[in-house]
Amino acid sequence: MFQRRDILKAFALLPLGGRSMTLKNLSELTNPLAKTERMPVFFIGHGNPMNAILDNPFAHSLAAMSKSVGAPPKAILIVSAHWLTHGTFVNVNPKPETIHDFGGFPQALFDVKYPAPGAPEIAREVPKLATEVREDMDWGLDHGAWSILTHLYPEANIPVFQLSIDYHQPMQYHFDLAKKLGALRNKGVLIIGSGNIVHNLRMYFENPEVKAYDWAVEFDTYVKERIDARDFQSLIDFEKQGSAAKLSVPTVDHYVPMIYALGLAEKNEPINYTFEGVEASMSMRAFRIG
Repeated sequence: MFQRRDILKAFALLPLGGRSMTLKNLSELTNPLAKTERMPVFFIGHGNPMNAILDNPFAHSLAAMSKSVGAPPKAILIVSAHWLTHGTFVNVNPKPETIHDFGGFPQALFDVKYPAPGAPEIAREVPKLATEVREDMDWGLDHGAWSILTHLYPEANIPVFQLSIDYHQPMQYHFDLAKKLGALRNKGVLIIGSGNIVHNLRMYFENPEVKAYDWAVEFDTYVKERIDARDFQSLIDFEKQGSAAKLSVPTVDHYVPMIYALGLAEKNEPINYTFEGVEASMSMRAFRIG
């Protein structure tokens, strides 16, 4: 990475006539909020935390997703199902800790650390775009973030920050808030929603031998069809879909990150599925926007 003194030294050595021509380039090099090509948006069904340390098709799909981005993002913003708050917050901690927010798993999972730096300068742009968002210094990276980042960017060298989910707000609030954050995509920020379209933990553990519940497959398929039809409003109003929806989304925490991803979609942007499958009562569907 360039140090400031190295940039100034290089600039001083340029011919006088060439200096004005390079001011714009130097500004883009040193400004973390300079305009870039539009970044994609990911939604990832993160599933079981053990996926963080497993070598399986899901992990391979995440590695392929990051490669599809091309140039590394300047920062990553994650909306995780595992940061629920009263009010909406963005974490501005320069050194977010790895949070092991679960129990009953092998020690190897608790040993995982994801030491990526935070992105406070970029994170502080969020309340400027959406005044309802407040700053937070206490949160780190929960497993909705680091369990996928270990496969997306295993070097942990890209700054990461999280946006919380206000659990007390209706689905429309989250969709509308996401739209306000679209400008970040043009400043090198990769935005990721991390949750699960279908997420019924009680049923998942009640009968682990079930390959996939019919109602889980039904709702996952319904969501895919509505995304393909660009009918996002039906997904905001998912409760109207009856028993399959109620069983698939008994609580909205894992569903909301998908709504954030869809709220960031520009008109006619392609949406491509990068992973599909239902494990008992959990959908592992993932997709890329843009």
